[in-house]
Amino acid sequence: MILPILSYGHAILRQKCQPVTVDYPELNALIDNMWHTMYRANGCGLAASQIGKPITLFVVDSKPTFENYTAEERSRYFPQGDEGITETFINARITQRFEETWEDEEGCLSIPSLHRKVERPWSIEVEYTDRHFVKQHRTFSGITARMIQHEYDHTQGILYLDYLQPLTRKMLESKLRKISKGHISVNYPMRFRK
Repeated sequence: MILPILSYGHAILRQKCQPVTVDYPELNALIDNMWHTMYRANGCGLAASQIGKPITLFVVDSKPTFENYTAEERSRYFPQGDEGITETFINARITQRFEETWEDEEGCLSIPSLHRKVERPWSIEVEYTDRHFVKQHRTFSGITARMIQHEYDHTQGILYLDYLQPLTRKMLESKLRKISKGHISVNYPMRFRK
């Protein structure tokens, strides 16, 4: 089922999300719906808070990005041997952020039409539970690590806009107001603030 994505301005996007328990009602259906919603919106990641569920759950698919990149882009954005992931992250926790950082453009399905450069660590270590409730502890790098960090931030009530310089954010205020009120054209279902 395709679910509407909450626009910038909804209070839930600023909430720190609650852990997911094994007995969370219809968790598998929710995860399936998140994948369908993300793909319908042509996204590479989606957090549960973006569809109105303030729980520590997100999905990331960096494989299409790898497939669509040229050989040169692959070597720049993906570590050697990495072809991307298609993964569900439940109760994720970033346990380490490595020193090396890099800047790249980010966007967000809740903030359509806006993209800005954000500096993030190139590599991270993450502890999480997959959709089968198997515990994982993995290191991710490059564009995949960026996608995970972006979605993880959603579970903490953080948006990529929070990393921008105050002047840059000030210049975006009128655009953000328009997005929050629905004065924007998107090709996927959204719920705007009233």
